[in-house]
Order: sequence, then structure tokens, then C-alpha cells
Amino acid sequence: MKVYLSGGMEYADGEGVNWRKEMQEWLQNKHKHTVFNPNVESDNFFATKYPNIDFRDIKKTNIELYQEIVRHLVDIDCKEIADHSDYVICYWDEGAAKGAGTKGELTMAKYFGKPVYLVTSFQLYDIPGWVLGCTSNIFKDFEELKQFLIKR
Repeated sequence: MKVYLSGGMEYADGEGVNWRKEMQEWLQNKHKHTVFNPNVESDNFFATKYPNIDFRDIKKTNIELYQEIVRHLVDIDCKEIADHSDYVICYWDEGAAKGAGTKGELTMAKYFGKPVYLVTSFQLYDIPGWVLGCTSNIFKDFEELKQFLIKR
């Protein structure tokens, strides 16, 4: 099984590295699942394709290059969800709510029939209906999600 870890990056605390790292280790060790971690994949992408670029800075200084890079990242993520992932785990927090990528990833997963497991402390009425419509199951924290995955 392969899982895609969806959630805020651009506006998230530490680009969402901590929760993804913890879930990746748990999924690999406990379930032997392969994990697509956008933080790791982005680091690899930038090291290979744009090693000397401050990605966040060029949004202010070179919007054309920024858009070009983001288009590549969108392609990578969409292909991963559509062609390689069996399910998606999404952490919905302030960073995800402010950005756009998470919403797009959940839409891709829904369109291609991939289950989406949403983890959030938000009140459900504060989450956009579109996001809720893309979600298969909702969990109040990662421990609840882990218990669900253990039972599956």
C-alpha cells in the first residue's frame, strides 16, 4: 500500500515536516506502507532541479520562475495521487485551510476513488464543504487515525 501525506506546506508551521515525519515512520514501521511525503519529495526536487534557489523568496522577486516551479510540483503531486497512491492522509489545520494545494490534492483523490482520511481539531462546520465532500473518514487526532488503520 502507498499513502500520500496531504496537508499545508506554504502556510504551515515548519511546512508540516513534523507530523509527516512522525506518520511516515509509523506507517513504514507498523504497516510496511510506502509513503509519499511531499516535504521529502520537495527537498529532493529542489536539490536536483533548483539547488541554489530560495523558493519562498522568488515568489516576491521572480513570479514567472516561481509559477514554473509550482507547475512542476503540482504535476508531481497530482500524478502521485492519481497513479501511485492507494489512499491519502490529510492533516487539516490553519496552514491547510489558508493554502490551496491540500484542497486540490483531496479533489484529485476523490476523483480517482482514493480514500481520504482527514485528521483535524477543527469544528466540522468550519471546514469547507468541498473538503468534507472529498473525505472518507474524519479523525480528531492522529492517535484515533492510527487505531483505525490498525483495525483495517
